[in-house]
Amino acid sequence: MEVLTRRAYRKRRKRAIQKVIRSAVILMTLTLGSLAAIVAYAYQLEPPALSVPETTVMFSGDGAVIGEIHQGENRHWIPLDHMGRNILEATIAVEDKRFYNHYGFDLFRIGGAVLANLKSGTKAQGASTITQQYARNLYLTHEKTWARKWNEAFYALRLELHYPKKDILEGYLNTIYYGNGAYGIEAAANIYFEKNAEDLSLAEAAMLAGIPKGPNLYSPLINEQQAEHRQEIVLSSMKEAGYITEEQKEQAAKERLKYASDTDLQANRIAPYFQDSVLGWLEDELGLDHALLTSGGLEIHTTLDVGMQKQAEKWLNNELKDSGELQAAFIAMDPRTGEVKSLIGGKNYQDSSFNRALQAKRHPGSTIKPFLYYAALEHGMRPNSMLKSEETTFLYDNSRKEYTPGNFNGKYADDYITMLQALAVSDNIYAMKTHFLLGFDVLAETARRFGIESPLNPVPALALGASDVGILEMTSSYTPFANGGYLVEPQFVTKVLDRDGNTIFEAEEEKDLALDPALTAIMTNMMEGMFEPSLGASFAGVTGGSVSHFLDRPTAGKSGSTSTDSWMIGYTPQLLSGVWVGYDQNESLSDRDAGYAKKVWAKFMQDALKDEMKLAFPVPDTLVEAEINPFNGKLATEACPVRRKTYFFAGTEPEVYCTEHLEDNTDLSEPDQDPTDEEDGEKDKWMERIIKWFN
Repeated sequence: MEVLTRRAYRKRRKRAIQKVIRSAVILMTLTLGSLAAIVAYAYQLEPPALSVPETTVMFSGDGAVIGEIHQGENRHWIPLDHMGRNILEATIAVEDKRFYNHYGFDLFRIGGAVLANLKSGTKAQGASTITQQYARNLYLTHEKTWARKWNEAFYALRLELHYPKKDILEGYLNTIYYGNGAYGIEAAANIYFEKNAEDLSLAEAAMLAGIPKGPNLYSPLINEQQAEHRQEIVLSSMKEAGYITEEQKEQAAKERLKYASDTDLQANRIAPYFQDSVLGWLEDELGLDHALLTSGGLEIHTTLDVGMQKQAEKWLNNELKDSGELQAAFIAMDPRTGEVKSLIGGKNYQDSSFNRALQAKRHPGSTIKPFLYYAALEHGMRPNSMLKSEETTFLYDNSRKEYTPGNFNGKYADDYITMLQALAVSDNIYAMKTHFLLGFDVLAETARRFGIESPLNPVPALALGASDVGILEMTSSYTPFANGGYLVEPQFVTKVLDRDGNTIFEAEEEKDLALDPALTAIMTNMMEGMFEPSLGASFAGVTGGSVSHFLDRPTAGKSGSTSTDSWMIGYTPQLLSGVWVGYDQNESLSDRDAGYAKKVWAKFMQDALKDEMKLAFPVPDTLVEAEINPFNGKLATEACPVRRKTYFFAGTEPEVYCTEHLEDNTDLSEPDQDPTDEEDGEKDKWMERIIKWFN
């Protein structure tokens, strides 16, 4: 009986063992089947998207970085072969030594982490591979839960099944956070060391590779001592992995690192109003989506000249530093192409981001007069055409309305003056008489041909600039005067590339010959007169006399002022710039306030052009040059105290010599011609036209 009991016991034990084995086999089969099903399911899913927000970079005209635009994640995506060997080896050594030997998760590290967490009763110990960290950065949060760990492992498996190790490592190094706003190794190298990633030394690479474990703890800009301790761990890991020798480790540990300043913030301080203008242009004119601009990793190549921008900021700040609430706007352009070289929308971007250069609408004052006189030339007047400057009340609207303008200083010539002199001293009566002679619609239509798109009310006051226009709009409208009649649009951007280097936009030179080159040359010749003190008279000096000593080359322009606005727009053949000064709330300007615009403009032009060639303005062959007396418009003699070379269409130049300063026995006129009679005839003809228009 005892033997049977033992036999039965052995049978029962054998059956139990067989049951355990069968259960283990079944469990293993189910596990392997489940894993196979999970792998098959993961494989049949589409490859997970790898796109992440990237920093858009803005460049100046010479290729320097002037700004970086991102939505909180400063990231510059670069290919793996542009990262350099040091950062690759340092990262693998400290983060995932078996990176090339697993399929997304490391079972040895997971097992060790599970045991450590069970012992401590926390989830503090991590075992994420590079692939898992990349998956977490792309798709998940950083909460420490088992559900997140499962999802992390599943996404890591999907990444490993669909992408090669090279792409995973590249994506990880372009997305991991390195502290101080830097996402990705290129941004980190830029911010910490002002280098590209491929130029990092071994010591620098080891320092950066240690940061992702705890950016707020191991950033050298926050805690340099902790960062150096972490750097030593990275170097030791690299030695253990066989990437470096003991000697290289020691040398790197001893190397003293030099950290850069906050280059991200510094870059964004370069021409902030210009940067806003660029983004606005890309959205409004090119139709690019705001999200693409701020997180699409674009390269925006602009027209900004950093040197000119700094010069403009210097002179504006120097001149207006004690001006209180007074505001200003500044624009500089190449009139040949329309490229905007410098732009300032206010005295201080931090205090006010309102871009007055583009968003403000102000009265242009006398800067509108060149359009009026261009129209007058089209209608047969000439630089030496004479009208009487005197206190005048004008009747219009069938004599139902009156308009009584005055000169800026309340003084008048009380005599006939030439258009040349009227423009140089900015005589309002001459301008108003011309405006009445031509008809109010003519000035508005002519201004539109120069590129003014703001609505202009055809009333008498329009000739004195009493209609709102934009500051960039008004400045760029002078380009045809500077370039020989071509209307060019302001240009902020030369090229836009996407994150893969494909061209989204490339500017093409568009020049429209909209104005008569001969007439623009005559106008430019007349506008040079504002800087010629000799054209002044007892009733008024030239408006640019106070700044003429800053100019050492052919320069033309026109100032303008109202009770609330002060302007100066001027140009050479290669540079056009405009300055506006005023108060945002339209407060009246003092005499001191009104003088700032010309000073800023003149000092900038002198500074910006000091190393440039002195170019002459283009002059068509249809014009001839005559030396005239600018006060009476006749041909000058050696006896005339002021002689001025002035352009005319061939055949329209004056033929009568000035006799005011000659000896009585000197006769330069033709025998059968009386100069005085011709002068009186010219005056009578214009007076007849004035009377006709007034009636």
